[in-house]
Amino acid sequence: MTAVVPIPSSLDDVTFEQVAAKLADAPADAKVLVDARHARWASPYGLTALLALAQSREVRPSFAPPEAEDTLSYWARTGFFAHAEELYDFTRAVPRGRAPAESNVLLGITRITIANDVHEIVGRIQERATAILRDGLGLDPRSTMRFSMTLSEACQNVTEHAGRDGWVAVQSYTWKQRLGRRVVVIAVCDAGIGFRRSLESNVARPRNDRWDDGMALEEGVLRNVSRFRESGRGQGLSQIRSFVTKFQGKLAVRSGTARIALVPDWDDDVALREGLAPFPGAQVQITIPQAVPADGGAGGGGRASAKPAATAAPAARPAPPLELL
Repeated sequence: MTAVVPIPSSLDDVTFEQVAAKLADAPADAKVLVDARHARWASPYGLTALLALAQSREVRPSFAPPEAEDTLSYWARTGFFAHAEELYDFTRAVPRGRAPAESNVLLGITRITIANDVHEIVGRIQERATAILRDGLGLDPRSTMRFSMTLSEACQNVTEHAGRDGWVAVQSYTWKQRLGRRVVVIAVCDAGIGFRRSLESNVARPRNDRWDDGMALEEGVLRNVSRFRESGRGQGLSQIRSFVTKFQGKLAVRSGTARIALVPDWDDDVALREGLAPFPGAQVQITIPQAVPADGGAGGGGRASAKPAATAAPAARPAPPLELL
């Protein structure tokens, strides 16, 4: 029997929880049909997480592509189908074989293979990332180097900790409903071993009764703890936090059954969610907003700050506008 996993019309880091919850009902060796026929939009996180979803299954899943032609065309431009055809059986023809598009608003989906030098990957896409920052956000040119370092660190986590391949994608668009200004969104997703198992590989590290996915995220994301015994390791996420805070951005990391976030003033997310539907690996989203004008501009902004922890399941956000590019 095939389990059907419907994809929401708007797929992002929040609505993907609906997908993870539905997937949790199907054993790993069950046949799954990912039904994206009614999808109209997906963030970089949503698309790369769909690739990780297929990677996590023991039986090759099927995939029903979006019915809307503009959605189908856009997903092809991101390179999604080029990667997905290696992981899914499509229920109908899709625009295949296209290399990910390159523009000043989009870095198409790039596979991070543990056999490759991640710096080579980052070097190849650095030029486009620089253009996205320059044209998309108007950030100081000196920031492009820190941006590249942030991207490199996010990808490095896949090669060092996941134990299997992952994907990275970057996109700039206007987030009208939340900020009223442009953002750059970086997503890095894999279906590897995740934070908890990675940290558990260091058997010398003491753990307490609370040791779970949430605590592993706190250790890895907030306290720079790594699986390595040597001091000074685990600084990659620290650099990402520093970059995100400087530019009033947001960092969210999901692993296992928990999700942790560094939440800026312009967002109403919570710092820690636990008890989520299990999903393997680690899924990272970094959101950098356009600089606030000197007079405050639309959308405000502010220094990143932690919000009270919560355990409730996240609610789906309203669908973002379709005129994103």
